[in-house]
Amino acid sequence: MRQPYPLIEAGQRGWLDVGDGHQIHFEQAGPADGLPVVFLHGGPGSGCKPSHRQFFDPACYRSVLFDQRGCGLSRPFASCTANTTGHLVADIERLREHLGISAWVVFAGSWGVALGLAYAQRHPERVLGMVLRGSFLARERDLSWFLADGAGRMLPRAWAELNDALGAPACAVDEVYRRVFGDDRALALEAARAWGRWSGEVVSFSMEAGDSDPEPPADVLIGKTRLEMHYARHRYFLEPDELLANASRLPRVPVTIIHGQRDLTCTPEASWTLHRAILHSRLEILRTAGHLSGEPLMTDALLRAADAMLVELRPHA
Repeated sequence: MRQPYPLIEAGQRGWLDVGDGHQIHFEQAGPADGLPVVFLHGGPGSGCKPSHRQFFDPACYRSVLFDQRGCGLSRPFASCTANTTGHLVADIERLREHLGISAWVVFAGSWGVALGLAYAQRHPERVLGMVLRGSFLARERDLSWFLADGAGRMLPRAWAELNDALGAPACAVDEVYRRVFGDDRALALEAARAWGRWSGEVVSFSMEAGDSDPEPPADVLIGKTRLEMHYARHRYFLEPDELLANASRLPRVPVTIIHGQRDLTCTPEASWTLHRAILHSRLEILRTAGHLSGEPLMTDALLRAADAMLVELRPHA
């Protein structure tokens, strides 16, 4: 299987003032005349890593990574003020204009797929192609699957532990939201830790047991959980089934959809349904892969998709 491209240093790093008191952190790497690509991270509440640049041939791609509002190195950290899907879509456009890029490839995973679809539907003329991994469509069924209706039935012990930690609430999202936005820091941290353990079990479902990532500092953990709950409780600031209903607004550009058959975070049904809505799209289901882009099978597929996009969009480069 393919290995990621060598890690190169970002040629530019900085913060872009996008209004409402927010500054988003961005970086770009690769040749100035390379094929532009913007990487949309998941979450909501995660952030970009240097390794995300390694999906792109450093000799041919001009890769742009940025942390969404409140995420990663963006400022202020974990702020939910003026932080909606509409704001994030506008931020992508501001960043594109700031960098002087006329149009770019959208490379997105998980929550980033929902954001990328929203962006492409509102700014189709700015999208050259799309690579979409582990599609999250922000439907009610996608959120309920992540809770009792799906993952909770597949991981009963972990689900029970989450509910025990939260006091058996009627809705886990509402209870975590209440605690992490409350005034009791101890309760907030306990809820963030419980949610983090649950999320970790779900996202690593396809993988062998091994060493887990160390727990981040308390403020970071609470902040990331606040952002995730902010979006989940407000149903991702989208109308019901909005992304599928507006699929006809997407530009007719190359679209590759990749999904792991063992993805317990976002079900393969989502990518299948998206593929059926985008008639010219290509769908690859990886039988033994899960959700994470760092899984070897998924990494291989994403590298192949990025390389294929180069051939398709710049055949004579």
